[in-house]
Amino acid sequence: MFVAFFLIVMSSQAKEKSYEKGVLLQMESSACGSAEKGSKTIVGEILGTDGEHKNTEVMLCQEYVLQADRVIYRIRPRDEKHPALLPIGENAEFRIDKDKLILRVPETNEKEHEYSVVSITPRSDVQDKRATKTASAQ
Repeated sequence: MFVAFFLIVMSSQAKEKSYEKGVLLQMESSACGSAEKGSKTIVGEILGTDGEHKNTEVMLCQEYVLQADRVIYRIRPRDEKHPALLPIGENAEFRIDKDKLILRVPETNEKEHEYSVVSITPRSDVQDKRATKTASAQ
């Protein structure tokens, strides 16, 4: 009976997700590709000439700056067609899951959104506690 209780407790802890805390500092629109609309003319199709007219349009994606305790993340929504607009200046909770960052803003709702990490930069305004412990131990 003790073993069954132990397994239940361990499985419930494994399902519990731990989040890091951060602040959404800013949102920018950045170029993330292009879309082409083309139409071939009937004469071009029959004669085999390249009579296609193309309209190229630069696609813009939302790119957020998320400041955590030790690093700054630049992230983009994975769902490019229906990206969620996030409130700037609000606290956010996030976790890294395989190749994506899962983010939620508790003030708005508890819904999780998936983001791709574009870059990670260490914060220059915060001293890394691990580095000071290593330096003081030497």
